[in-house]
Amino acid sequence: MSRTYLVTGASSGIGKAAATRLRDQGHTVIGADLKGADIEADLSTAEGRAALVARATELTGGRLDAVIACAGIAAFDPLTIKVNHFGAVATLEGLRPLLAASDAPRAVVISSVASIHPADEALVEAALSGDEDAAVEAAQAAVDRGEGHVIYGSSKQSVARWVRRTAATEDWAAAGITLNAIAPGTIVTPMTQPMIGNPEMLAVVDSTVPMPLNGHATPEQVAPLLEWLTSADNTHITGQVVFIDGGADVVLRGDRTW
Repeated sequence: MSRTYLVTGASSGIGKAAATRLRDQGHTVIGADLKGADIEADLSTAEGRAALVARATELTGGRLDAVIACAGIAAFDPLTIKVNHFGAVATLEGLRPLLAASDAPRAVVISSVASIHPADEALVEAALSGDEDAAVEAAQAAVDRGEGHVIYGSSKQSVARWVRRTAATEDWAAAGITLNAIAPGTIVTPMTQPMIGNPEMLAVVDSTVPMPLNGHATPEQVAPLLEWLTSADNTHITGQVVFIDGGADVVLRGDRTW
């Protein structure tokens, strides 16, 4: 059965791979990105987020079967929390009414194995409270003290925790909408290439994200998981952060799931 999807970050990386796979399966896919997509919108801004929702509503007639929120960046800059958390949350919340019109609505956002790395608690709590100004201030403070690297992991932790807080609520589970996150390990994309292409940086990456099962992954190896989680077959998995990381979570956290 053909379904209608909206994929953010659809011009590269995991978003592009997911959009391509879904189209190849015969589904209708509306891609969104900064440029080169069906919807061009800057998710770091309130205006861009509103434009995404308005254009998606126009293109779909007010009905979506699934949303895959892939748009994200990894800069040592407050822009990272604006896109990775607030842009993703605005996408999912803004498109929720369109999902509610579907017979089998599904939503997934991209977190990361970096979500289990040490985070900036002030930044995470500001994001979870919905205070974008405070989150930006906390991110800038991290940059100023030479810890800009924590912003990415903090943004991925906050969005994963938002999923956990939100999935079982009246607006989502009670409306029949599954809401999950996936947590990739090191994926070979344009965003990661500068790091994994440098031997010294690669050693750091592999020590912080050890992947004993088959090493680094490609976006095409992540896309099937996104396809299934957003399919009509997924009737009961919600509120989960599904690690697709070659075993990194297991190495880093051991059996501390409970």
